[in-house]
Amino acid sequence: MQFTTQRLKKSVAMAAAVGCVLGFGLTGCSTGGPSGPTIQAQAPSTVSGDIEFWHFFTDREAEVLQNAVDSFEKKYPDVHVTVKSGQDDEKMRQAIAAGQPIDVGLSYSTDQVGPLCSSGAFVDLQPFIDRDKVDMTQIAEVAQSYTAYEGKRCSLPALADTYALYYNTDMFAAAGITTPPKTLDELTDDAVKLTTFNADGSIKTLGFMPLLGYYENSEPHWAVMAQAGWLNKDGTSAVGSDAAWQKLYAWQKNLIDKLGGYKLVSDFQAGLGQEFSEQNDFQTGRVAMNIDGEFRTAFIADQAPDVKYATAPLPLAADKSKAYGAGYITGNVLGIGKGSTNPEAAWALVKYLGLDTDAQVLMGNGLKNVPTVKSALTSPDLEVSDEYKVFLEVYQNPNSQTAPASIIGSQYQTILGQFSQKWQSGDASDVASGLAEVDQQINDAVALGSMG
Repeated sequence: MQFTTQRLKKSVAMAAAVGCVLGFGLTGCSTGGPSGPTIQAQAPSTVSGDIEFWHFFTDREAEVLQNAVDSFEKKYPDVHVTVKSGQDDEKMRQAIAAGQPIDVGLSYSTDQVGPLCSSGAFVDLQPFIDRDKVDMTQIAEVAQSYTAYEGKRCSLPALADTYALYYNTDMFAAAGITTPPKTLDELTDDAVKLTTFNADGSIKTLGFMPLLGYYENSEPHWAVMAQAGWLNKDGTSAVGSDAAWQKLYAWQKNLIDKLGGYKLVSDFQAGLGQEFSEQNDFQTGRVAMNIDGEFRTAFIADQAPDVKYATAPLPLAADKSKAYGAGYITGNVLGIGKGSTNPEAAWALVKYLGLDTDAQVLMGNGLKNVPTVKSALTSPDLEVSDEYKVFLEVYQNPNSQTAPASIIGSQYQTILGQFSQKWQSGDASDVASGLAEVDQQINDAVALGSMG
């Protein structure tokens, strides 16, 4: 959810870091630090003291977070917050595992809620919630679902990313296309119409990039287009048994072929501009349609204000058309580190950033992410453009999906991603057997994680 290079880091942790957090007993891991802070039986009338807040934002976005912290300190003048910006998830997990007293942590990946909860790196917030009689219904249900793991609520949401389709309206008009695609078949047809070629046969402009691994083209973001499932109730893989995945990969292969084949498309991808710079392919007109988050609206306003574009929900498989309007949802999550030396002040900051309407609107306007508190979603102070509005609607659509929490974090997505690379490049030709192997690899990883 950030306009920084931190967004380029996918949420897969290094094996050593995950091992330490999950308690696999790897050499060099420290178990230093308390098992968790003790909270007061009654909410204190005032909170005071120093706390340390780690988050991943940098540059302009860090300024937005600092503004929110400044607002918090005005409300709680006896609390001083030391902000450590630019701290990615891996660094934060390692620090907590080593016993460092981080009071509040902001993770950019909901994928890490499973490891953070199960390891105790983020403490259970339910005692605070129950004591203070916090109304959790003010948080949208999807955000409630991805901030807990196996009944343990170790985090609160702090803004969400929702994903939808961006399309260049000038390029649409030039190709005679009047409406955005609503189905995958329409997406294929439009992508072909919008693709142009150079004299040497190479691609000049691409209607839609069909390769996974390109910008925000990831398996979780695509899964919603076929309403594909990830995990069974017992935490094992459902990828191989859900026919929606096979349909999605078949659609992808067909589109690659219609655009000239893997090599032609791959050669075009090799010239991509850096995603979070003004050279982003959608912003420069190299691609006509792209899947992206609501934060792209701020990028375009800042870096490419002359681009004429609109947004729409993701196109869906024809047999899932009734779910049109859905998209993918993820978001930042806040938690209290198990080594917190001032848990009451830490909880006050978590509550403020995660539940206060004004704080959520302030961050939403500054970051252009989607507020997770219902009152902020409808606040007249929230700045809502036509393009941004689509993402608010996607966030509230009951058919929108998120990646489920797992004991292995996002590793199940990484495993599927390895198959995706083989499939789209032509190194794998049997999708059914490939996905069956994915199932086995995920299940092996889950079994290992459960032993921790």
